[in-house]
Amino acid sequence: VQLQASGGGLVQAGGSLRLSCAASGGTFADYGMGWFRQAPGKEREFVAGISWNVDITYYEDSVEGRFTISRDNTKNMVYLQMNSLKPEDTAVYYCAAGSNVVRDQTKWTYWGQGTQVTVSS
Repeated sequence: VQLQASGGGLVQAGGSLRLSCAASGGTFADYGMGWFRQAPGKEREFVAGISWNVDITYYEDSVEGRFTISRDNTKNMVYLQMNSLKPEDTAVYYCAAGSNVVRDQTKWTYWGQGTQVTVSS
């Protein structure tokens, strides 16, 4: 499975961005999908995840209520809608695919290349 993330950019605090991740080369609906992020000098961390059948979503505490993960299995796409952005959300955001939606990044099988999100204060 190949993953291509897009949609990052520079936004002011309080603004919104929508990240997209296009999947190809596999059966998209077989996989749970997730978003991770890595800020400068920090480890990569789980942000949000969604089960293969869309009925379960998970969020990191600091983004709960501000970010929404969704997927469209007919288009092989997963999205991360990010609202009320804060400077601390600045990071490279990665999409990932795996058999299960878990916070442990070592359990995810496929990774996209990352897209930069910068939130100015």
